[in-house]
Amino acid sequence: MTYSRRDVGRIALTALAGSRLLEGQSHAQTPNIGVGARPEPGAEMILDGSRAMLDQKWTYWEGPRFKSSLPIKWKIVPDPVDSGTVLQTDDPAAAGGLYGAADIVTKETYRDFRLHIEFLVMAPGGNSGVYLQNRYEIQIFDGDKTRHGLGAVINESESPYDLYNGVGKWNAYDFMFRAARFKDGQRVEPAMVSMYFNGKKAHSNVPIQQVWGGANSGLDGGNEKGRGITDVPGPLKLQAEGHDVRYRNAWIRKVDLVKPDTSF
Repeated sequence: MTYSRRDVGRIALTALAGSRLLEGQSHAQTPNIGVGARPEPGAEMILDGSRAMLDQKWTYWEGPRFKSSLPIKWKIVPDPVDSGTVLQTDDPAAAGGLYGAADIVTKETYRDFRLHIEFLVMAPGGNSGVYLQNRYEIQIFDGDKTRHGLGAVINESESPYDLYNGVGKWNAYDFMFRAARFKDGQRVEPAMVSMYFNGKKAHSNVPIQQVWGGANSGLDGGNEKGRGITDVPGPLKLQAEGHDVRYRNAWIRKVDLVKPDTSF
């Protein structure tokens, strides 16, 4: 088939318009980032709102402050916004803000990974946290806009609070995480993370220097005041701190990031 010059020009303009449309699409419009994101190919669902999956894939972190007991006391409750059921951080052992008393972790451990998880804070001041490798906390704390606040790589980045949907609404964290690297038993590269918050870029290649909060906070928290990171993979952890926070639609995919770059 042959084309006239007019046809060729029309095809070129159409292709250019299409490329500009693709360039202009935000991650919020893609199916794998933001509230309601579907699992990527190769990802494993780890929270689907069922008691069966909770018991199959999660357990308690038995750290120095652990006070609860199996089976997991967190509850499966109706989704307060949409249909279905979700996980509620309701464990009496954590009453009064006792983080580390009833936190749950995945039975599987991870080095580098891509993670999606959704959360909903039920009341003002609600507090929980997502711990990468049960070391590095990404804060969930309604009302806190500081470097210790909501969406912050705790104490190591600013809080992207302006991206928060607010109390009573679902929010989504999307991460690409790279574990610390070691040579001859010594850490030579810190852990690193990039994050989208509700479909918008919040953190890009943030190095994470230590575990904050002491031994009750997670793995290596008691080593050299949190700076004694060890070359051991860790689970994902969700924090119970005596507040009502809900979780749903969590999935994770193991990756191998050779270079210190967590862009996605």
